[in-house]
Amino acid sequence: MNKITNLFKIKYPIIQGGMIWCSGWELASAVSNAGGLGLIGSGSMYPDILREHIKKCKAATDKPFGVNVPLLYPQTDEHIKIIIEEGVKIVFTSAGNPKKYTSFLKESGITVVHVVANVKFAKKCEEAGVDAIVAEGFEAGGHNGFEETTTMALIPQVRRVVSIPLIAAGGIGTGRTMLAAFALGADGVQIGSRFVASIESSAHPEFKKAVIEAGDGNTKLTLKKLVPVRLVRNEFFNRINDAETGGATREELIEMLGKGRAKLGMFGGDLQEGELEIGQISGLIDEIKPAGRIIEEIVKEYNFAKTEICKASV
Repeated sequence: MNKITNLFKIKYPIIQGGMIWCSGWELASAVSNAGGLGLIGSGSMYPDILREHIKKCKAATDKPFGVNVPLLYPQTDEHIKIIIEEGVKIVFTSAGNPKKYTSFLKESGITVVHVVANVKFAKKCEEAGVDAIVAEGFEAGGHNGFEETTTMALIPQVRRVVSIPLIAAGGIGTGRTMLAAFALGADGVQIGSRFVASIESSAHPEFKKAVIEAGDGNTKLTLKKLVPVRLVRNEFFNRINDAETGGATREELIEMLGKGRAKLGMFGGDLQEGELEIGQISGLIDEIKPAGRIIEEIVKEYNFAKTEICKASV
């Protein structure tokens, strides 16, 4: 056991990202049943839907699972209330101040983890009393940090200033990338994009197909005047990226973005007008597989690569 497996009482230090429109109870329970930590992504759920997913996840697994709660949504208070009422014991918070809910959640016996993209907020997380930190690099899909720091640069910098367990995210989806994260000082890894292209993911089949067809350079960070987000290049991306680079104001970009764009793409399957959030690791994903098999292959490759390195260093 290491710090992460001990903290969450799981077999492998692998956490599935709580991605909007992709991380429902089926994916979370499948990952947990396979020895990782599954997360329900509450960001795309109304409160009653979140409660339903939690109940179904509890029925589908007797292993630990958690809920990812982005703090920027108006229903956050209601989500927190439901999480406590349903007895969920692990919460990952993101996109907000870790001080806002950490103490309250911990008073309810909940293990709290917060996602950051820089050293400054990693320090604030430890001061706020979180149990672990996810440090997410520039390679990650979806919403990203303004600093554009890569995982390879971010993890050792965060490791140097915090003593609590550290989870690496961004550009991780194989056993070798997991081993690299450990070499940089991480105690565990959080994997999002690889699980999007799983059978249990709630992503639309067309979006899953787009992920496995994506190659080197098919994603790019955009919307930096709002909240940076890594997207697959499509008609929507080209239009909004051209507007941003052409000097569009924040207000103009908000109007162009509209509402429900991520749902349209990732859940609805509109590959041209939807927002398709995925990470750079998508260039290594070429098959849709069961979540359990994904974990099995990652662990197998991790152990093999670790053995190879040990032999090479003798």
